[in-house]
Amino acid sequence: MKLAFSTLGVPGLPVTDVLRLATAHGYHGIELRAHPEEPVHSGLTPTERADVAAEFKAAGVEILGLGGYPKVAAPCDDEIVLTEVRALLELARDLGAPCVRVFPGGTAEQSPEEADATAARRLGTAAEYAADLGVRILLETHDSHRTGADAMRILGLVGHRQVGALWDVMHTWLGGEQPAETFAALSPHLGYVQVKDIASPDDTTPLALGTGILPLTECVEVLSRHGWDGWLCWEYEKRWYPDAAALPDLLGAGREHLARLLNDSA
Repeated sequence: MKLAFSTLGVPGLPVTDVLRLATAHGYHGIELRAHPEEPVHSGLTPTERADVAAEFKAAGVEILGLGGYPKVAAPCDDEIVLTEVRALLELARDLGAPCVRVFPGGTAEQSPEEADATAARRLGTAAEYAADLGVRILLETHDSHRTGADAMRILGLVGHRQVGALWDVMHTWLGGEQPAETFAALSPHLGYVQVKDIASPDDTTPLALGTGILPLTECVEVLSRHGWDGWLCWEYEKRWYPDAAALPDLLGAGREHLARLLNDSA
């Protein structure tokens, strides 16, 4: 498995500095948060996009995906969501990123069946555009569909190879799902895995990996046992928790912790 971290942990940091952190601490890839308040977003010009891609290539670091914010089950006009997804897919193509992340985003106004159908309809439409661009759409286990079983209600309706799953280990655990159950549900569609750590279900402030309660050992063991060989991406949510410790100070120990888990599960 290859190791990466998300720029959510270093909000606003220039790409050059993000790459310096990755190479200094032995990470193979970066998940880029694609948002207007970040250096990388869909408003970049073609020249700016080419410059970002060139920086990554020169550093020998991969972009494993773009963390976007379309909410595919949200109760609004389809074209609003599809326009956002298309812009994200085009940015990924231009940067050489293989996939983009989207959220479910269902609300209490909808029945589960309505949210599932809405998300599946939009993802099915976007999948054809994604296929033309050579980019995959990954639905994250999050918000209204936080478990693998929840996400599969949508993915099963879509049935397209360009639409898969992103496993956020915190959300599936908070949803009451064990790692083996999540992997069994998502494995045919799994794009990559976001790892993190927290103190408790009531305190989701990000912690250094291995110092909280999330079942990271079990997650890595399940992935290794089944021969899964994708990305483990540390999503340290500093952007939402400004009082959390600075991620750069934790990156070295975090990589070592993940390396130990991988070694122990080999």
